[in-house]
Amino acid sequence: MLPRSTQVRTQRDVYRGKAGGRTQEIQRLIGRSLRAVADLPALGERTILIDCDVIEADGSTRVTSITGAFVALAGALGHLREVGSIKRQVLKDHVAAASVGIVNGVSVLDLDYDEDSVAGVDMNIVMTGGGTLVEVQGTADGRPFSSVELSEMVELARAASGASSARSGAPSRSSDFLEPEALAGNWGSRRRDVIERRSPSDPLPPLS
Repeated sequence: MLPRSTQVRTQRDVYRGKAGGRTQEIQRLIGRSLRAVADLPALGERTILIDCDVIEADGSTRVTSITGAFVALAGALGHLREVGSIKRQVLKDHVAAASVGIVNGVSVLDLDYDEDSVAGVDMNIVMTGGGTLVEVQGTADGRPFSSVELSEMVELARAASGASSARSGAPSRSSDFLEPEALAGNWGSRRRDVIERRSPSDPLPPLS
């Protein structure tokens, strides 16, 4: 996170001499999420470095980093294919992440700082375009949550990420399936649509 991304200035890791525990945890989470949809043998003996700088930390920073990192990775791989450095498609599917939780007894998407600070449940969900789960991080603060509430939050994250239901199978592998322009439209527009239609006091949005 950049120094002024938080309400109280955050010290840069470089001044501490090493990356903090939270930074290392999120780095590993981003790496796991990207590797879940990558054909590593197709990439060959290469390392791709992706920087995720948080400009404004108002909740959901790690899930935003995952989604943004995937779009950046798709762009980098597209360039490598254009110049002939790699011959095969490396990405097997999309991946995106969303934060969900329970605030005042209601399942909520994309919690901001004020919502997160009073949430009864805070959860991060990483999901592929085919609807399969990569990682679920969830914690109840006070009242435990039920399996029904868990399902509601998973489906809310699915609608935000644009993932298809796992029961309907993986998305089609058309030639422009993993183009960066398509990613921005497929994931971004559907996520914004869901976010604009929800507030902590609103009922769950209809799921497509």
